[in-house]
Amino acid sequence: MNVIYLDHISATPLHPEVKKAMIEYIENDGFGNPLGQHRIGDKANELLERSREKVANLIGAKPKEIVFTSGGTESTNHAIKGVAFALQKKGKHIITSNIEHQAVSRPLRALMKMGFNVTSVGVDRYGMVDPEDVRRAIREDTILITIMHANNEIGTIEPISDIGRMAKERGIVFHTDAVASCGNIPVNVDELNVDLLSLSANQFYGPSGIGALYIREKTPIVPILDGGIQEFGRRAGTQNMIGIVGMAKAAELALIEMPERMKRQRELKNQMMKRILEIEDVIINGHPEKSLPGLLSCSINYVEGESLMLLLDEAGICVSTKSACASGSLRASHVLTAIGLDYVRAQGTLIFSFGRDNTMEDVEKTVEVLKKSVEFLRNMSPLYKKRTS
Repeated sequence: MNVIYLDHISATPLHPEVKKAMIEYIENDGFGNPLGQHRIGDKANELLERSREKVANLIGAKPKEIVFTSGGTESTNHAIKGVAFALQKKGKHIITSNIEHQAVSRPLRALMKMGFNVTSVGVDRYGMVDPEDVRRAIREDTILITIMHANNEIGTIEPISDIGRMAKERGIVFHTDAVASCGNIPVNVDELNVDLLSLSANQFYGPSGIGALYIREKTPIVPILDGGIQEFGRRAGTQNMIGIVGMAKAAELALIEMPERMKRQRELKNQMMKRILEIEDVIINGHPEKSLPGLLSCSINYVEGESLMLLLDEAGICVSTKSACASGSLRASHVLTAIGLDYVRAQGTLIFSFGRDNTMEDVEKTVEVLKKSVEFLRNMSPLYKKRTS
């Protein structure tokens, strides 16, 4: 069975050139420790710094502002906890939004148990944060604002530049979780006015288990891993060189291929949206314009998203119902309830996220199976009454 993969927001497959670069590294005695005081160590360190430069280029940063991590979750934890601990004598108030990924919300919950105060601003029906709500939430003891760049469930792109400008005026450190956006749409740290930015390689055809945290120069932050002096003393532990090589190649390719990827994904998304809206009683979630080009969230009434996902999976079509990190939970997505969906609508939601290898044929096959699956499930629902013309 040929599998149609439409869950790129969970993880992307390795780009062939990324895989090639990683294999070449392994085959060319790629085992050296960048801190080794010999020629093997020097070779590894040179490669590390070249890789750092490529990742920095992806977001318009300086190489020394890039800290390699194990992925988006570690990057985000480092940003939030690192700033909180560094500035706790100045204040203990943090501002966030109520649609953040668990990599943001759970560290904040942990900080609240340590005496920090968190204000979570709401969003509109498209999942958009109003910068004025953030402004009103600022207090004298506010030390950090953390708002995601693009939502990983509904695709809405937030007004990060405006919020960042506001934070800069007040001297507040600003972090954005750009895991869903970085490598998929243009991201520039200066244009976004951010001090900290989280990114992960497996969102733009790099390997899993490797990410990075952008830390603007002079940003007050402490390490959350203690040990060696790696990453300029900001993240202890021997670097994952195989992963770093893969991430660097993926970042390099993203800059080259991004315009074409975005164009193609937008075409697939628009066609999928058009065809899905042919199904009765369906709504599209997220902002109609300010949204990731490759992500489509839809809520289908009178069916359960988990059941639809399983039926599609039986037909060889991979989709998701919520963030991969929240899968397995029976609770409705906090993102969908935040934009005003009731629990019934929220439970009937599917997320389609497109990649560089998807085709219009994939869209047509998916819609065909989806329509049959919706009809099958609705026929079993005591609440559904088919409309008659």
